Amino acid sequence: MNTQDTELQNAFQDIEDISDLPRSEWLGCVRSLGDELGYFQSLGDQFSAVFLDEKPRLLVSFDTFERSTERTDKGYPLGMELASQQGWSSLTLLAHSSDDNANWFRSKKIYRYFDRLVDEGFFEDFDQVVFYGAGACGYAAAAYSVVAPGATVITIAPQATLESRLASWDRRFPKTRRMDFTSRYGFAPDMIDGAEQAYVFYDPRIEADAMHAALFHKPHVTNVPCRLFGSDPEYEMIEMKALAPILEAAMLGTLTPRVITRALRNRHFNGGYQRRLLSELAAGARPYQTALLCRHVLRQRKHAPRFRKAYEQAVATLDEKGIPLAAPLNKMEQA
Repeated sequence: MNTQDTELQNAFQDIEDISDLPRSEWLGCVRSLGDELGYFQSLGDQFSAVFLDEKPRLLVSFDTFERSTERTDKGYPLGMELASQQGWSSLTLLAHSSDDNANWFRSKKIYRYFDRLVDEGFFEDFDQVVFYGAGACGYAAAAYSVVAPGATVITIAPQATLESRLASWDRRFPKTRRMDFTSRYGFAPDMIDGAEQAYVFYDPRIEADAMHAALFHKPHVTNVPCRLFGSDPEYEMIEMKALAPILEAAMLGTLTPRVITRALRNRHFNGGYQRRLLSELAAGARPYQTALLCRHVLRQRKHAPRFRKAYEQAVATLDEKGIPLAAPLNKMEQA
């Protein structure tokens, strides 16, 4: 680890929590950090770019004021925090206005910004580049990855487009229907053609997300179904500490299906996933599987009344059917 790397990591260890600050003050703190460790550049009233310099690896991420203040320890953009922990450079594109349409980063100012980076050979200075984003930010990560051929793209529940001719079935964003998704950097699945590898994480039970994922049907794209992760898989992956190791492996060039499976295995200890799984099992009247799940949860934590009640009901049903349960809870675990 070199001196600058230490300074970058120390800077993030010492910064104050800005998650509760008003939007303007929050942006001021982000600007100050960028000015100190790299640069901060305004891209109109709605967007900014923040670069923190620590070659030779670069994480390019897209984030918003709301996501940053809700999902990170100290309220700074997620990609910026993750990169700083690993000693990577980070380029963070921020949508910080109150206009939800900004979240897709469809702006000529951003087009020109990336054009300039390409003209300057900015991405050629890095040995490895990873583009990351989730939801609308995932769309942007895929769409703008075209500027760095050979990059790896990690997206979570991204939209492929919201152009009415191709995605009229996605009615979740009515205010965005009038936005232009046909001009430059428009159709995200085409923009990843130059990527080395691209990964699309999504919950197949969320129909619109599954349909968008299906549009990313390129030979170098790996679709990763994350069943029961819900409409916001990024939040679940952060909670179960699965996102960081996936991004780390992508940056090191070691991301494989086995690495992904190992990281997502943490869902077995995630409360949100466990509750959704219990609801699915109960709806399907599967007492044996319900008992196994509840036993697993109750051995992790005693105060889980919902699971305890479901366990007792499942065991009673199994007793009525004369089906024994292997290794039931002992008396101490039942207490």
